Amino acid sequence: MNLKPSLVKTVDVIGSPVTALSFQEQIDIILQWASASKSSFVCVANTHMLIEAHRVFSFWTILQAADLITPDGMPLVWMLKLLGVRRPDRVAGMDILLALCQQAPRHNVPVFFVGSQSDILDRMKEKLKQNFSDLKIAGMEPLPFAQTAPSEDEALIKQINDSGAKVVFVSLGCPKQEYWMASHKHKINAVMIGLGGVFPIYAGIHKYAPKLFRESGLEWLYRLYREPRRLWKRYASTIPIFVWLAIKQIFTGFFLTPKKQEAAVNNHNCDI
Repeated sequence: MNLKPSLVKTVDVIGSPVTALSFQEQIDIILQWASASKSSFVCVANTHMLIEAHRVFSFWTILQAADLITPDGMPLVWMLKLLGVRRPDRVAGMDILLALCQQAPRHNVPVFFVGSQSDILDRMKEKLKQNFSDLKIAGMEPLPFAQTAPSEDEALIKQINDSGAKVVFVSLGCPKQEYWMASHKHKINAVMIGLGGVFPIYAGIHKYAPKLFRESGLEWLYRLYREPRRLWKRYASTIPIFVWLAIKQIFTGFFLTPKKQEAAVNNHNCDI
């Protein structure tokens, strides 16, 4: 079932939909949904996210249900271009945060921050007040990586809804934040946006990759240099597979991943 509004154009990239609109068009859509308090969620996609969806069927269904899937990494932008999208924009997490914090006040859109740690949120709040004096911060709430009790989750949902927030920035890391957002759709009356590691970067705890690395598609190399122990296994297990699947798609067209083939068979059997 396609849950995306018809105005959102997507293109299939190695089996998952990626939004094929300009940067400002995607920001405008988020603000439109936020102004209407539309319960929805936005995935900010890179190669790691799409490979996760390729491997895990339950995560693939999350991306199918997402209202927007922005092309964060340059490899996704290049794929969109190769698949016929004219002048695709990179719509990265940090740029989304900055654009929304700048434009939200004009639309009377308060924002809420969920995830990360208290000290990071405190540093973010101080910096946000300096950079965006008109921004209304409806609240900030750290969230542990461990699963919370149902009562705690219900309390958080009430806190967010009672705050009047219309955009909720979520920082739990992929894929946990995507599962969290999907499970809270129709519970939280706001647009939820998964920003991964953007919080500590904006807070100044981690360094942002220089513009040259971001625009050349080598941001992964800069991040690997900064955090080799944490990232080398992820990149080694995702980048080669993404390249292979991308080449396969370009030369053979649409294809079913093994996970989707399995799902198609199971769905067929259930209908018999």
